[in-house]
Order: sequence, then C-alpha cells, then structure tokens
Amino acid sequence: MKILVTGGAGYIGSHACKALALHGHEPIVYDNLSRGHDSTVKWGPLEVGDIANETRLRAVIKQHRPAGIMHFAAYIDVSESVKNPSLYYHNNISGSVSLLKTIIDVAAVPVVFSSTAAVYGIPRSLPISENHPTDPINPYGYSKLVIERVLADLDRAHGLRSISLRYFNAAGADPDGEIGTNRDPEINLIPIVLKAARLGTTVSIYGNDYDTEDGTCIRDYVHVVDIADAHVRAINYLLNGGTSCTLNLANASGYSVIEVIRTAERVCRKSIKSKAAPRRIGDPPVVIGNADRARAILGWSPRRSSLEVQIGDAWKWEKLRAPDAS
Repeated sequence: MKILVTGGAGYIGSHACKALALHGHEPIVYDNLSRGHDSTVKWGPLEVGDIANETRLRAVIKQHRPAGIMHFAAYIDVSESVKNPSLYYHNNISGSVSLLKTIIDVAAVPVVFSSTAAVYGIPRSLPISENHPTDPINPYGYSKLVIERVLADLDRAHGLRSISLRYFNAAGADPDGEIGTNRDPEINLIPIVLKAARLGTTVSIYGNDYDTEDGTCIRDYVHVVDIADAHVRAINYLLNGGTSCTLNLANASGYSVIEVIRTAERVCRKSIKSKAAPRRIGDPPVVIGNADRARAILGWSPRRSSLEVQIGDAWKWEKLRAPDAS
C-alpha cells in the first residue's frame, strides 16, 4: 500500500520509509526540505511541499491516494522552541492542523503521529507509563501534546483513527549505513559525542551534580530502527481496523551521560574529552519509559536496545559521512 510520510526526508522519517519498503509498502515522501535532505529519499517518490500548503497537499493526496499517513513533519529542537516558541506553534501546531484538515476533506485515512515523551514534562514517577500526567515544560513538548488532543477530537468528530507514538531518546542509525542523522548543528547527545571523538573536540556535560550514581542525567535511548519498526506496526494495526491509542516507545532502561561517553570511547577506540557545564533549566535527573502497552497492542519490543549497538551503528554512519574518521 502507498503510505504518505510527511517529513520523510528527516532522520526518523527516512528510517520509517525504509522500514515501510521492507514490509512491502510504498512510502510517498512529502517534505519541504527545510531541515530534511533529498539524499535520504531512496524508497519511493519525493513530493516537495509544506504541510501548511493545503492546495499542494490536496493535489498530492489525490494523485497518490495513500492508504495511510505517517506524520513526522515538525521542528524538534527543545532549546530552539524555548527561544522561538512562535516558530514551533506555527509549524508544529498550525501546520499539523492544516494537514489534518486536508486529510479529513480529501480522504480520512488512518494517521500515525510522531509524538514525544516530552509531553510528560518532569517525571513524577518512574518508569513513565502512558497514564503519567502530561505537563510539558517547553513549547516543543506542548506542540506535540496539542496535536495528540486534536487527533482525539477528530476521531470523535470524524472517525479519524490514529496512533500517537511517544518515544524517548532516538539513537543510532541504519545498520546498513544507508541513512542516519544529518543535522547541523546536532542536538542529540550520541552524535555530539561521536563528532567529538572524530574531531577531538570537547563534550559539554550539562550538570554533574544530579542525584544519580555518577552525577549526570540518565536517559532512555531507543534505536531509530526500532522506532521505525513501531511506526510500521502502528500503521498496519490501523489499516487492519485497530482503534486509536497512544503508546510509549522505550527500552525501560537508562544510561547516564558519562556512561554514553565511556561506551563511545570503547566503541570508537578513542579518548573523548568532556567538561562540566551548568545545568540546563528543566532537565530532570532521570527519564525512563515503560513500553508495556506497545508490546501488548503492537507486539513491539526493541531489538537493538544495547547502548553499544546503538553507538556502533551511529559510529558507522559518522565514519561514512566523514571519511577522515577512523
């Protein structure tokens, strides 16, 4: 079946496109390429357009007649969202509402929404399940929560079925080395650490006095291939008549910043310099998720949960992008 993938030229969207193709679907990438890269579009056609452009989107949907939609198109930098909230509200909320309106008008096909664990805010209990209160502490997390609510309202009003996937820290890269993260500047810890390993630069550790074993923050890392697999399982579930729901994607285990750096040193066989920096506002000491519901509903479980595997796949991609790395 044809699946329209908004933001399919980005990091997670491109991995989802490969997963769709491997499962016999044809991904139709819809991306304005403002932050994605056309070089990652390898498993189906690319339609250049913005999710807020209803005329263009309507034409693409009518042309390809997708059976379902995966919605990744969003800005995702937490720090940027704090500095420029209007950008995030305009793109992530207004753009998504425009997209969903067009879907309702043209073809009310199922939607898998790329959400985030940032909707929970500061954890009140661990591990975090879907029943945990949602209280985002930045515009990025709030923008995702708003669209979750919009999707729930559209299901009640129009029968638009959807699954919102709240995933924790995406990590790794395609094990075959075909695609990976390609942001500039990079915002995620693992690629920042690997770039430091390659260039000999220094990693800033934002806070080393937290109430954790080594004083640094602990996060739950999920391989991007596992996240992509969950999206395919979700769209198949909906295409087979499944009902709307919200699901966490997590490994249910966490690693500290120091553990990430030390693991990267072993994988890369390089020494990585680091320095302490002030805490960032809103960073909780520990964030670990519970994915029992995704296992029960989708039969999903992470297969590349090892931090060594995640960093190894990411290092392979880093070396392919930068042949000077060794």
